[in-house]
Amino acid sequence: MKKKNLIESLIQEGEHQQLDFKFEVSDSKKIARTLSAFANTDGGRLLIGVKDNGNISGVRSDEEYYMIEAASKMYTQPEVPFTAHSWDVQGKTVLEIYVAPSPDKPHTAPSKDDKYKAFIRVKDENILANEVLVLYWKKKRKTEGRLIKISKPVEKLYEYLETHPYIHLNQFCRTAHINYYTARNILSDLLAVESLQYEIVDKQIVYKRIS
Repeated sequence: MKKKNLIESLIQEGEHQQLDFKFEVSDSKKIARTLSAFANTDGGRLLIGVKDNGNISGVRSDEEYYMIEAASKMYTQPEVPFTAHSWDVQGKTVLEIYVAPSPDKPHTAPSKDDKYKAFIRVKDENILANEVLVLYWKKKRKTEGRLIKISKPVEKLYEYLETHPYIHLNQFCRTAHINYYTARNILSDLLAVESLQYEIVDKQIVYKRIS
């Protein structure tokens, strides 16, 4: 399939976890959140010059690219790399921005209150990553030789997961009778050594056994 036809096929799919449409780029900080979310999750594509309903409006100038570049260089920490290509689709220019899943997460971007936070992509939305995930990503980069102590709280966690499909952070605190910080550290450790995995349920981050 020719790449131009692939772009048209992508547009027909509609927005999803790895695809986002933008009619135009007017806010580099907002776009930085999408770059962060793609890099921290499964990667993805931004198609600029496409309306939310899939109608192609096209981009009108090189300004769109420079706004993306500003989002990456000025408003993501560490900087989220991307590739860009312009396509002629139905006689209009569509700018394709591709972001690969990153080995250097967490990538942060300004939240609505201008504080740098990490985002993840959930379906067609960017949501804030919690502290468990941020710690997990940092630990994941240096997991070699990491030992996990099978403590009473860890035993309680796995007992709970024998009869439930997943657990929330607050449920873990209550079940194991531990505080937030202890629960956060245990869950991030178990994610880092791939004894647990995270999932999004009703826009909440939950933890489950690896099946």
